[in-house]
Amino acid sequence: MKYFSVLIKPASSKCNINCKYCFYCDVANIRSVADYGIMSKETTEILIKKVLDAFQEEVTITFAFQGGEPTVAGLSYFENFIEIVNKNIKDYHYINYAIQTNGILLDDNWVRFFKNNNFLVGVSLDGFKQNHDSVRVKHPNKPTYDKVIKSINLLKKYDVDFNILTVLTSNLSKHPKKLFNYYLKHDFKYIQLIPCLPAFEDKEDEYALKPKEFYKFYNVFFKLWLKEYKNGNYISITYFDNIIPLFIGHPPSQCGYLGYCSMQYIIEADGSVYPCDFYVLDKYKVGNIKEDSIFDLLKSKILKDFINEPRIKSNRCVNCRYKNICNGQCKRVSVCYYDENYCGLEEFMKENEKELINIARRL
Repeated sequence: MKYFSVLIKPASSKCNINCKYCFYCDVANIRSVADYGIMSKETTEILIKKVLDAFQEEVTITFAFQGGEPTVAGLSYFENFIEIVNKNIKDYHYINYAIQTNGILLDDNWVRFFKNNNFLVGVSLDGFKQNHDSVRVKHPNKPTYDKVIKSINLLKKYDVDFNILTVLTSNLSKHPKKLFNYYLKHDFKYIQLIPCLPAFEDKEDEYALKPKEFYKFYNVFFKLWLKEYKNGNYISITYFDNIIPLFIGHPPSQCGYLGYCSMQYIIEADGSVYPCDFYVLDKYKVGNIKEDSIFDLLKSKILKDFINEPRIKSNRCVNCRYKNICNGQCKRVSVCYYDENYCGLEEFMKENEKELINIARRL
């Protein structure tokens, strides 16, 4: 069966909080139009029909929503989206829905909607209260932790599938044990830890994760995770889930490990389409869903140029024994992993290779 996914930004860069490290705010502010508003019903219907019409055979399609903050588009937007999908799907279309949210607007109506339509919900929670409220704040500088926890409890109440997304900042990386124990205390089983990126034009960003911080954090965090694993408590950590199978020759499951970029179909609120969520910039616009078909977008010269852009790799990669595992990593995120003088990925894998291979053989 084929698989296809689109990442939709129904509220563009709009957000109801003011995270101090927001990468999408950074991206939006260097575009000619920072905020495209709320996606119109017309654009939404065209998008859905073009995606569904592109496949005349069995296919699993994932409609994922992100922002900014996608719930700012309003519950009625999503109800209309589902209605249009249900009117146009064929028997051979299998539909999945996913959303990444800060949790601020979630209430019983939202969560019942997620449950009734089988949404996978990602909740942005930067660990323990002190850390979360230091970086994820409402205007002006008001804490959000308590509201997010309330929303998580609602998701649990309605038995909605959810995971936790935590941005690993320079400061948070200094507290691996405290963070891990926090996850254990709250019985979070599915966790995405993503490195905090430096702003495009500020490599000295105070929040951005550095290569040595990456290694120091994960070297401790992995050993804590390993202890739980050996006791029969498997906690899904995205980084471990991605790299462990690679040690026994399995293909990468995430684009950052492929060694090259591919089309990810990021669709902004005005219908403009981009190849990657990290590069929703004017110069990388490959077309518009209102004018181009799903497969015509693949013919874009801008897309071909993006894919063929030279990848900035460290000279250390040339002779690295793990180069076929990490493949130099994502060209946008790699700055958090290595530089010319040091590679946190290499150090982590060298330190923990034996255990990583043993786990891979058991899975």
